[in-house]
Amino acid sequence: MRANIFFVPFFIALLTSSCVTAPALPPTTPPASVPPQSSAQQQHMASLINIKSFSLKGRIGVVTQKQGFSGGIQWQHTPSTDNIDVFSPLGSKVANILKNRDGVTLTNQNGHTITAQDAESLTETTLGFKLPLTGLSDWALGKPTDSKIEASSLDDKGRLLSLKQDGWNISYENYAAQNGIDLPSKIILKSDKVNLKIVIEQWVSQP
Repeated sequence: MRANIFFVPFFIALLTSSCVTAPALPPTTPPASVPPQSSAQQQHMASLINIKSFSLKGRIGVVTQKQGFSGGIQWQHTPSTDNIDVFSPLGSKVANILKNRDGVTLTNQNGHTITAQDAESLTETTLGFKLPLTGLSDWALGKPTDSKIEASSLDDKGRLLSLKQDGWNISYENYAAQNGIDLPSKIILKSDKVNLKIVIEQWVSQP
């Protein structure tokens, strides 16, 4: 399948309800307490919080209602920048996406650039609708963002198995140990319009 340059912004978190009121408890009933985190979950999440920068290599696949893309990805993330190279299935570079404090820039293999102030604006310009991808750098590590968690499930090691957040349903199908920390090796993200799969073959995490 020929890579479509306007499809590349799917890989950027780089590059970022209805409310139901519970019935009131009787006055004599004490408020329910939130179950404490397991020690396994506390230890695992504490190890992830310490990761501020990382780089990864792997494969990506994206499907929407109209198009699809598959290929390779190399992503370098720091607290202030994201630098992503996207490759075709045959290994040629399709594009580079760079995010910094000045905005987000996509450069294709011909040297043509598209610039926007943020990732949502870039995807709206190139795809016709916004993608809320600001959380991807957290989700890639296997942890929620700071926004509301609609649902989640954990395995017996305290690692995320599933997460529903910011309009995305995220499944973690595999983990691999990297320097003593379990990091995801296969992630599937689904929204109303997009299915995104990331298979991570190499992690390099940094404090």
